[in-house]
Amino acid sequence: MSGNLLSIGKSGLFAAQAGLSTTGHNIANANVAGYNRQTVVQSTAPMMETGVGFIGTGTQIDQIKRYSDEFLNTQVRNAQASKSGLDSYYSQISQIDNMLADQTAGLSPSLQSFFKGVQDMAANRGSVPSRQSMLSSADTLATRFQALDSRLGEIREGINSTIESSITTINSYASQIADLNEKIGTFASAMQRAPNDLLDKRDQLVMELNTQVKATVRPGDNGSLTVSIGSGQPLVVGQRAFELAATKSPTDLTRLEVGYVTGSKVSVLGENALSGGTLGGALEFRSKTLDPAQSALGKVAIGLAFEFNQQHKLGLDQNGAPGGDFFSLAPAYVGKNINNASTSTTKVEAVVSNPAALADSDFKVEFDGTDYQVIRLSDNQKTAYTGAGAAQTIYGVDFKITGTAAKEDNFLVRPTIGGAANFNVLVKDVAGIAAAAPIATSAPVGNTGTAKISEGKVDANFLGGAPALPVTLSFDKASGNLTGFPAGTVRVVDSTGAASTVPSGSVQFKAGSTYTFGGISVTMSGAPGDGDTFKIASNGGGIGDTRNIGLLGDLQTKNIFNNGTATLQSSYAQLVSTVGNKTREVQVNGQAGEALLTQAQAAAQDVSGVNLDEEATNLIKYQQAYQAAGKVMQIAGSIFDTLLSIGR
Repeated sequence: MSGNLLSIGKSGLFAAQAGLSTTGHNIANANVAGYNRQTVVQSTAPMMETGVGFIGTGTQIDQIKRYSDEFLNTQVRNAQASKSGLDSYYSQISQIDNMLADQTAGLSPSLQSFFKGVQDMAANRGSVPSRQSMLSSADTLATRFQALDSRLGEIREGINSTIESSITTINSYASQIADLNEKIGTFASAMQRAPNDLLDKRDQLVMELNTQVKATVRPGDNGSLTVSIGSGQPLVVGQRAFELAATKSPTDLTRLEVGYVTGSKVSVLGENALSGGTLGGALEFRSKTLDPAQSALGKVAIGLAFEFNQQHKLGLDQNGAPGGDFFSLAPAYVGKNINNASTSTTKVEAVVSNPAALADSDFKVEFDGTDYQVIRLSDNQKTAYTGAGAAQTIYGVDFKITGTAAKEDNFLVRPTIGGAANFNVLVKDVAGIAAAAPIATSAPVGNTGTAKISEGKVDANFLGGAPALPVTLSFDKASGNLTGFPAGTVRVVDSTGAASTVPSGSVQFKAGSTYTFGGISVTMSGAPGDGDTFKIASNGGGIGDTRNIGLLGDLQTKNIFNNGTATLQSSYAQLVSTVGNKTREVQVNGQAGEALLTQAQAAAQDVSGVNLDEEATNLIKYQQAYQAAGKVMQIAGSIFDTLLSIGR
């Protein structure tokens, strides 16, 4: 009987000792990240039949239980991936937001200063100091465009660095998780028990993996975990770890993409394939904010250069020569896919020809085996290229495709992304500013009527189809017609805005009407006398005439973009607003994500976290159990000694 009592005391002693060790282990690791509290699970030892009933034989330890709720852990991992992604996005977009909206570093002050210089030149009759001031403000504007684009380029390089470092970290985590899968599987096979501390370490690695990219976790064979990312690409399967690699974009060698390594082949994952974490946030920022922002800035630069050049060419400089391009107009970026067939000789050229029709999107030019398709990437809208080697305008961009191609050969076209970087002032001499208009109008003092002719304007048609000058218009009172127009037709817009096109030989005079022919427009007012004449001649020189520079100044308020609904300033303001709103959105979502993560962590800690007060109570409980079990063994020893003394 004493032997049974001794065995019972011994089992209790071992159980209390295990409880003390486990409780001490919990206390020692209370501040270790990823540690899950453990507890001793006991059960009654097999009972013994005595003939008069069953007598207990003590206790036994069934397992050291680890408290961990996979459902709550999944919530924490998802919340962590979301918050890390938003933090990564915000840290990048806040830089752009601060830069664009800055009252000194942003574009708006330079844009306003430039047009002020243009208007001051018009007001000062094109004096040399005003011309120099206007040219200096143009240089300042060009410098500002280039500086903003350069800063965006630095941020883009930073994204490349983030991609490389995140991929290195992800690969390291994958390797460590695979190693732990192997160790845990070995213990599970040999001892039919999972090593709790290794499970904690593996779960913590998976949690840290989610700070880099959102990962999906599923149980595998023999206690292992299967970890996948993106759209299901496996990262860890059992004891095998797969790798990611930073690889250059096939259509832009300066741009790093995320590649998935399978054997010796690296497959580029799409921009939207990975989400969450530092890596997912950086990729999303680049595709949804950085690329559009740089393209929008380039769009403003290209729109300004295009419209300013068009009007500048309609003027005369101080030497009496027609104006040329004032600003450089950047061509579209065209990236040939490095995987195109080696036999392909296709060449794609693209340049903006109509800023008003520009779509806020990049394009993909692809050969489908029969035709070239221009695909708008914002919505995958396809437009067939039918130019046969000549320029074809699609969404405000002139595409010119030559050469031969193999099926699925493709090119990336970004119409405006290089606009700001390549925005330069081409006119270097103040005398080269085409401030004057190319025509001059006059009316003889001998006219008998009160009719007057305006200074006149020219449009783009004047460059290629100007009539022989001078043109002398005469009024015939009998018919009420103006004669002397060059052969062809004349467009007449009366004072009410009603327009009509009539043969040049039957143009009636109406006070307040504007007459357009050969790219020239003049407005007539008053009442002409019979035989009164009005002369339209070439301008003799560009000194003192600032009619064209005045029209250049009007471009500040001209609706250039979005089908003629947005000015330069409003288009830039839209960019600032878009980035600002997105920044605020990401910031608010980040704060919400942090709160969600805190709640998820708290819920998980309620299950798996170590409560030091509870553990202190357990210490006292197990201490008392240990002392009581020792007392049982002491009593059993006393009984055994008594039995031995009786035998003597």
